[in-house]
Amino acid sequence: MNQAHSSEKTVFRARFSSITDTDICTAMVRLGEPDHNEALSVDARQELDLRIGCAFTRFQTKYFQGKYGNLDSSLISFGPCQTPTLGFCVERHDKIQSFKPETYWVLQAKVDADKDRSLLLDWDRVRVFDREIAQMFLNMTKLEKEAQVEATSRKEKAKQRPLALNTVEMLRVASSSLGMGPQHAMQTAERLYTQGYISYPRTETTHYPESFDLKGPLRQQANHPYWADTVKQLLAEGINRPRKGHDAGDHPPITPMKSATEAELGGEAWRLYEYITRHFIATISHDCKYLQSTISFRIGPERFTCTGKTVISPGFTEIMPWQSVPLEESLPTCQRGDTFTVAEVKMLEKQTSPPDYLTEAELITLMEKHGIGTDASIPVHINNICQRNYVVVESGRRLKPTNLGIVLVHGYYKIDAELVLPTIRSAVEKQLNLIAQGKADYRQVLAHTLDVFKRKFHYFVDSIAGMDELMEVSFSPLAATGKPLSRCGKCHRFMKYIQAKPSRLHCSHCDETYTLPQNGTIKLYKELRCPLDDFELVLWSSGSRGKSYPLCPYCSNHPPFRDMKKGTGCNECTHPTCQHSLSMLGIGQCVECESGVLVLDPTSGPKWRVACNRCNVVAHCFENAHRVRVSADTCGTCEAALLDVDFNKARSPLPGDGTQHTGCVFCDPIFQELVELKHAASCHPMHRGPGRRQGRGRGRGRRPAGKPGTRRPKDKMSALAAYFV
Repeated sequence: MNQAHSSEKTVFRARFSSITDTDICTAMVRLGEPDHNEALSVDARQELDLRIGCAFTRFQTKYFQGKYGNLDSSLISFGPCQTPTLGFCVERHDKIQSFKPETYWVLQAKVDADKDRSLLLDWDRVRVFDREIAQMFLNMTKLEKEAQVEATSRKEKAKQRPLALNTVEMLRVASSSLGMGPQHAMQTAERLYTQGYISYPRTETTHYPESFDLKGPLRQQANHPYWADTVKQLLAEGINRPRKGHDAGDHPPITPMKSATEAELGGEAWRLYEYITRHFIATISHDCKYLQSTISFRIGPERFTCTGKTVISPGFTEIMPWQSVPLEESLPTCQRGDTFTVAEVKMLEKQTSPPDYLTEAELITLMEKHGIGTDASIPVHINNICQRNYVVVESGRRLKPTNLGIVLVHGYYKIDAELVLPTIRSAVEKQLNLIAQGKADYRQVLAHTLDVFKRKFHYFVDSIAGMDELMEVSFSPLAATGKPLSRCGKCHRFMKYIQAKPSRLHCSHCDETYTLPQNGTIKLYKELRCPLDDFELVLWSSGSRGKSYPLCPYCSNHPPFRDMKKGTGCNECTHPTCQHSLSMLGIGQCVECESGVLVLDPTSGPKWRVACNRCNVVAHCFENAHRVRVSADTCGTCEAALLDVDFNKARSPLPGDGTQHTGCVFCDPIFQELVELKHAASCHPMHRGPGRRQGRGRGRGRRPAGKPGTRRPKDKMSALAAYFV
């Protein structure tokens, strides 16, 4: 846009809310210019969230993970929206912990309506917190044999049909009624949108414009097996205009665009689609009407009330039965002055109860109320605090803060409460909205907000001891955590293996911590040492049928060669002579990815494996072979390294009872029958069709001695294609 030549406009925006022929064609006819102010508002939000979040997250993570071993979180993150979201959960937790139950008493009366039926009456005083006073009221009412009717009323009331569906309401219902987390619900809705079943699911609007064709989507549902009768009745009698809601100026409310069945969608996609469709039909249905009857009684000096409801017209509750008026017994017809026999009056002792932990639906409501996040980002923030182990989702999709989440929020309150309170983020969101409306300057808002948080960051760093005091009470220091595993190459003392996320090794003598690969098991590797730094090697494994490789803790955190990346193992090390390195165990280019090399796993026998050091390709081969070694010789066809295999004499696949064979795992016909490829989605690049051989790839990855930074180019591997397919 900024580099357009002359005054000619070359960039346009197509605005549509559903993937249908009509919407797409209309959008292409009515192309408009992108809104520069909206783009600046998005840029400002991204830059603020990134810079503020990175600064606090990096400092917190390095500071606390370097001191405590059982935090059980790979990242101690901070976010301008994420942290207030966590704050709501911890605030509810604090209320629960500080709650002190109180005993109270209520009177409950029962009167005979007729021979076979009695009415339960509610006390107008509701409850009292003094037992003696409650006993006094009980004594006064127990003496009475009759309850006199003081007043009766019958009023016709209406339960309003719902507003049109927006993102926040969809997420609330998905969590509270469908048992789907906000992030998962959003992803499911996006799939339904891209498949054309619903309109765009990210919208804050709850109002249909006057020009919106409501009958079109409704006709799509006219033959649906679940609600065809309701839809046909609406079309015949005429639809009811939806209630006037909020128009945010973005996309129309979420609407079903075509009919679908449970067999067509299946599982959770169907349940979400069903709710969206039922909600849409309900918005254009009539209100639910019911008759509410109330009778007021006097028993001695005390007043009691009985209420009943009778449905006149179910309206929208026919399509949304869970919203229907609860069925209650109809009250007897009576008038002022009538009397009923008192069957029983008793006093009940009860206790006040604490609030429960926030549900996801309640949290979404709080975030929307305080302006934390947008309709699109709310599920992301909730998912983040779950992923960071700040809260756990319990039954009923209630969010219970973990020890780490509680300590973090209390620490923020101790240092700077504005870091966790929703007020400052809400103010920033208002400024960002003003940018989108062209009423605030992008650079001024950005500079001012960054300056505010820069000062807060420096104060937070200077005051981190306040949060650290809380951490010391709840978590164990690194030196007291974990179990001895491997020896440090510097002091030759045992380092402790800390399994809690992020898994790592800690040397208490050197006060050094070494990060390990995650999501696998770690054990000592034969007490072998790295030739470069004398650290004992450890073995990482993802399971018996997955990948495993040795690694040096020091080399993994401080790569010794330029072409090595941080966090890699010996299967990517380019040391020219180490027996565990890529140079000695590499075979040939991966059959799946362009950058990986297939490496022999020397620990996998007797169920031998060859695995890519970059992607998830694993080839199982030579089961029950005694020994497999990588030869110094290469294949004449594909230049992959040859393998020397010693087979078990009783199970040898070689002709003539032979037990030893050297060949190429890609080209040798005997070896091809002994290889089972896992996780690969396609054949080798060289065999994707006639005439598609392209260029030269990297082969085994061996390096000439004395030149650890070089690599010999080799042709892409040629064989095993038919087997891999």
